Amino acid sequence: MKYNLLIIFIIFTACATNYSAQNTKKPFSSKGFALIYKDEDFINKTVKRKLDNNFLQIAHNRLRPGTLIKIINLKTNDSIILKNNKKFQYPDFYKIIMTKPVAEEINLNLDLPYVEIIELKKNQSFVAKKTKIFKEEKKIHNNAPIQSVKIDNISKETKLIKKTSKKKFYIIIAEFYSNDAALLLKKRITKELPNFDVKKLLIRSKILNKTTMLAGPYNSINLMKNDYILFKKFGFEELNISINE
Repeated sequence: MKYNLLIIFIIFTACATNYSAQNTKKPFSSKGFALIYKDEDFINKTVKRKLDNNFLQIAHNRLRPGTLIKIINLKTNDSIILKNNKKFQYPDFYKIIMTKPVAEEINLNLDLPYVEIIELKKNQSFVAKKTKIFKEEKKIHNNAPIQSVKIDNISKETKLIKKTSKKKFYIIIAEFYSNDAALLLKKRITKELPNFDVKKLLIRSKILNKTTMLAGPYNSINLMKNDYILFKKFGFEELNISINE
């Protein structure tokens, strides 16, 4: 028993981002997928309350109504700042729920709505009297390499076909200041989550004195969603998602 308690203590003290050790003074931020609201979501009880798809509306399951939230399209870098309209529960896999007009404002791909959300504090340099939209200068990020492939047909005409690599998704489980702490957590996950394929766990040292534990890669959102929910039930409070890590 003492040994188990020691393991838990080490993990909590060594982990920069862990189960519930969130610094409440820091603005909330997270990366992952947005849920684009449809009335069917409410009818099917996927979400607890309604949004109005005629307006720019958002809802979050942790931030209180009136909180200013910046939503960034991580593919195009378009962004929008809105007041949180409502606080209610929705599938835990998603980072925020928004109406379709919000997604359109930031040119969000509805099939891959990958966003970053950042809580904005009142002492930051903007006026919060009305909704404001800030579209940052567009930066085209093409993470998937495109190769030109020549194909000769019978008439000897040359055609160009774009070949793109498949996107890979990763769950960012935790960040540590100690590689030993990451290995300790990996050992615990292996023991306590027998249904999880431990081969998916990756430990990477990105910068000096910082180690990141990832799960992946996943080739589809649905495959990743199952493990995401599994980790949430295990006790991780906030999990980020990355693409092509």
